[in-house]
Amino acid sequence: MAATRNAGATEPRSTISQASSDPEDSGDGLADGRLRRAEPARLGRHDITGESRPVATRRRGHPRLMGDPARPHDTPRRDVPSGPPTQDDTLAIEAIRAAGVPHRVVRIEPARSAEEAAERQGVPLAALLRTIVVRRGDDDYLFVLVPAGRRFDWPKLRAHLGVTRLSLPDADEARDVTGYVRYTITPFGSTRAWPVLADASITDQPVVTVGGGAHGVNLHLAPADLVAALGAEVVDITQPEAPAGE
Repeated sequence: MAATRNAGATEPRSTISQASSDPEDSGDGLADGRLRRAEPARLGRHDITGESRPVATRRRGHPRLMGDPARPHDTPRRDVPSGPPTQDDTLAIEAIRAAGVPHRVVRIEPARSAEEAAERQGVPLAALLRTIVVRRGDDDYLFVLVPAGRRFDWPKLRAHLGVTRLSLPDADEARDVTGYVRYTITPFGSTRAWPVLADASITDQPVVTVGGGAHGVNLHLAPADLVAALGAEVVDITQPEAPAGE
């Protein structure tokens, strides 16, 4: 899906999953700077811990869905193990915890690019998932999870959905249908449980990261847990982005 979210160097925080109002936008909303990529995080499902609790209800009356201790890192980062609620919890964190999904909360400072955001989180670029809101019709939306470094393949998406026309909502409309402002959108804790499509390439990663509902807040979890928690459909709907300058 195209996006309504991503962040720049001057924003107070950076976020990974977002949406954009431009159908040609990759959705990451970050600056073009290219930095050294971090080594892939060596996490397995056994490394991600969570706690099981009864599913709570959203503040607006809708059912809600949806870490390894902090380790030294050369950029600002704070890992928050899953545990009792805190005053820093977002709706997304509350939702994923209530659903009993194994996860880790990672908070980072502003990043100038997707590469830098990946480095700060200690994951490969392809593990960063941007949440893009797509309008299929009147009061009919869906979330599309697109890895950084890839972009929508609109013909594939339309063919999969069996439609001839799709569009992207602007920031205000996206906020109205998800409860999240631009650059913080995530399926977890959304005010309405819209269908979720995840690009098939996410299954290549041991751990993926999706937005945690606020600038700089990220949720790390296994792809299989993400798909199961959101009831997501895994589909080939993206293509690699062209290298910068092409």
